[in-house]
Amino acid sequence: MSLWQALFMGLLQGASELFPVSSLGHAVLVPSLLRWSFKQTDPSFVPFLVLLHLGTATALLVIYRHEWVAIIRGFFTAAVRGEMRTDSERLAMLLLVGTIPAATLGVFLENRIKSLFTSPYEAAAFLVVNGVLMLGFEQLRRRTERRAAVASESRDEQESHFAQAERISFRAAALVGACQALAFFPGISRSGITIGGGLIAGLRHQEAARFSFLLATPVILGAGVVEVPQLFANGVPVGEYLAAAVLSGVAAYASARFLLRYFRSGRLDPYGWYCVAAGLASLALLRFSL
Repeated sequence: MSLWQALFMGLLQGASELFPVSSLGHAVLVPSLLRWSFKQTDPSFVPFLVLLHLGTATALLVIYRHEWVAIIRGFFTAAVRGEMRTDSERLAMLLLVGTIPAATLGVFLENRIKSLFTSPYEAAAFLVVNGVLMLGFEQLRRRTERRAAVASESRDEQESHFAQAERISFRAAALVGACQALAFFPGISRSGITIGGGLIAGLRHQEAARFSFLLATPVILGAGVVEVPQLFANGVPVGEYLAAAVLSGVAAYASARFLLRYFRSGRLDPYGWYCVAAGLASLALLRFSL
């Protein structure tokens, strides 16, 4: 992969990872649609993508640095004490539970997961599926809000139906974690499907996005420990790839700031329609150009 291609992929990754549009799906599709000589079957492709994701995780660590200090402290305090007394301690354990599904799937199905990154057709098809899921999550969320409006007499009562991330159940955290595991399929957005899972768990968009971004960090860091060392092989342009990762982090920082403001009132629908259209268009282009 040339320098400009690596930088382009870094920018694409950072800009799209936190949006509910699947950065992995785009990363698998772009080389084929642009007819790059670089192939997704190259052994360095998946480690390169993981390195770009580490750029994203770094941006999230910067944004949530104070929360992560409290979460890490809360985790060890609760583990030693044997009980949770503060919101930070509870959030730490919720994130642990939410991380287990993706970590387990990654360990036991690593080779099968990597094989999914070689097919642009599958990535395009899953992109359509992702769009349908985003639209479905919004429909479920609207039904929940309508039921809350019917059952409540005041706005304060309606707001009480929606929880903070620290207050969701451990079953809900496991549900969101299971949703995150589905993002191993290129085309299924990790942020989109975990935000959707958060909506089902009773969170509002902004709080669901916060929980999604926090949940992403340990999974990405774990994947980095496994995959990135493979880049230190003969012939791999590590310097170029690191530059791309830095660019990915900068783009992810800007994306996260935008999305946290957007989800104060914004919804998943626009991204759902985009994914359906982009997936169908990609399938058509792949069919007639390859």
